[in-house]
Amino acid sequence: MKTLQRTIEFTGKDFVMPDPFPNKPVLVNDSLIDEAIPNFTVEIANSKHVFWVKEICDVTLSSAIARGTGISGRSPELLESKIRKGEAIIAFTSEGKWAGFSFISSWENGQYVSNSGLIVAPEFRHTGLAKTIKRKIFELSRQKYPDAKIFSLTTGLAVMKMNHELGFEPVTYSELTSDDVFWENCKSCVNCPILMSKERKNCFCTAMLYDPKNNRSLNIK
Repeated sequence: MKTLQRTIEFTGKDFVMPDPFPNKPVLVNDSLIDEAIPNFTVEIANSKHVFWVKEICDVTLSSAIARGTGISGRSPELLESKIRKGEAIIAFTSEGKWAGFSFISSWENGQYVSNSGLIVAPEFRHTGLAKTIKRKIFELSRQKYPDAKIFSLTTGLAVMKMNHELGFEPVTYSELTSDDVFWENCKSCVNCPILMSKERKNCFCTAMLYDPKNNRSLNIK
C-alpha cells in the first residue's frame, strides 16, 4: 500500500531561524556595544588637585615596573610644583575619580618645552583618554611658550603616533635641550646606563620634536 505524501513549496518564502545563543554579546570594533566609555573632564591642574599627587606617582611607578621599560620617575615635590603653577593637565571621570595626568617643563629660558609624565589609570586605558590628554598638554605648551620647540622622549608606539598627528617629527638627541637638569631626570630610568654610555646621544627612547617655525599652519588658541 502506498502512502500519499504532500509536497510543500518553499520557494520565495523567508523563515526566521531561532538564535541558538540569544544572550551572546555583540562585538563592534572588538569591544562590547554595551560597554560604556566614561565621560572625562580634562583640564589644567591647579592647587586643589595636589591631593592626587601620591596616586599619580604610584600609578606611574607601577606602570614602569609592569612594562619593564624606561619611565623616568618624578618626585611628588616636582609634580606638586607643576600642578600649583598650572603646568599640568589632569583628568577625572564624571564621578570625580582621577583618570590621567601629564605636565610640561621649559628649558634654556623657554627655548625648549618638554611634554612629560603622560599616565592614564589602568582602568581607563584604551578609551581614547591618553590622546585627549596629549592634545591638551600640547595646547598648554603652545599657549605658555608659543615660540618654543616642544619635544618628547618615548618608547611607546601609541605616543609616537599621537606626537606625529600633532606635527612632531623624529629627531636625533642632539636636537633636544642640552640642559643637564633635564637629563638628570633620566637617572631613575632603567635604561639610564645605556644613555650615559652613549654620551646622551642615543637610547631606547625615540626623540620627537615640534618646531613652531615649521608648523605655522597648526594654530592652537
